[in-house]
Amino acid sequence: MRSAVRWLAAVAGTLWLASGASALPPERWSAEKANAWYAKQPWLVGSNYTPATASNELEMWQAATFDPKRIDLELGWAEGIGLNTMRVFLDDLLWKQDAAGFSKRLDEFLAICAKHHIRPVLVLFDSVWDPDPKLGPQPPPRPGVHNSRWLQSPGAKALEDPNEYPRLEAYVRGVVGTFGHDERIVAWDVWNEPDNTNGGSYTDPKDKVQRVNELLPKVFAWAREAGAQQPLTSGVWKGDWSDPAKLGATEKIQLQESDVISFHNYDKAEEFEKRIKWLQPYGRPIICTEYMARGNGSTFEGSLPVAKKYNVAAINWGLVAGKTQTYLPWDSWKKPYIDREPEVWFHEIFRKDGKPYKQQEVDLIKKLTTSRTK
Repeated sequence: MRSAVRWLAAVAGTLWLASGASALPPERWSAEKANAWYAKQPWLVGSNYTPATASNELEMWQAATFDPKRIDLELGWAEGIGLNTMRVFLDDLLWKQDAAGFSKRLDEFLAICAKHHIRPVLVLFDSVWDPDPKLGPQPPPRPGVHNSRWLQSPGAKALEDPNEYPRLEAYVRGVVGTFGHDERIVAWDVWNEPDNTNGGSYTDPKDKVQRVNELLPKVFAWAREAGAQQPLTSGVWKGDWSDPAKLGATEKIQLQESDVISFHNYDKAEEFEKRIKWLQPYGRPIICTEYMARGNGSTFEGSLPVAKKYNVAAINWGLVAGKTQTYLPWDSWKKPYIDREPEVWFHEIFRKDGKPYKQQEVDLIKKLTTSRTK
């Protein structure tokens, strides 16, 4: 019965704008409310998650390639080493394609997560990698290239066309309206790396950051107005956060709008710790939503004990090596690893068969998560 209600709610969400519904916008959580919420959580530790059978968000979620058996298997491995959260990317095109079907699959995914005592962070939008997403069968990964089929949401065409914004609004209101009271979800990450212009890997609109900065506060508002009972966030990922005067325009929006503070860091433990200290003056819970790039000096051995020391939630990139190929380093975009394995895996914890990449890493994760303290 609950699932049927969710599917109907999903369809209803697409009609929200046409209904003329309106209300005073809910406010950002106070620091007191955010800290009270965090005090009730276990120490959150997990991975950014895409099943090994999917190369991107669309392949993970579309009906033809949604793979609940594989997801169940992999999340069992995660549970076995003490992970209790996953950060999972959605896509606006999924709502456009089939809102009810997507909601049904998301509900099934959340049931699998709950079976394994995992509460995910769901990501609504993402500015990273391919700006031209297309529904339907996804092309195979580019041989030897890190995350070669990952997609932006919204794509460049939608971002550049204000006529598309009501559709994006309907997506946010629909998904959050359907699942915003769901206790199986721990938080919403409204936009991943909003001001990432992809460093030449793809051609983004010249005014991308300006357009994103105009939309980002609206996305926070849409999610709040849709009734999100979980906290909202968007993670800062570059620049100097030590002084508000040094923040870029996007970082200011992210830190001013987020109920809980989140950040990314793929550097050594010393830099990881420094950035935590930069964010502590905001007086809110802190979640690291991306870390762990072995070849760049970011490791479980270095960063995870620091996260525990400061009671910072820690979500590394990658659980299982698969079609995202993010065990390959970033430099594979320039020199694909077609005829060789990297000397050191960049991301991921498990091989495709469930064996750990490094037994000492999973031993450490199990040790730290087994002795969770607040």
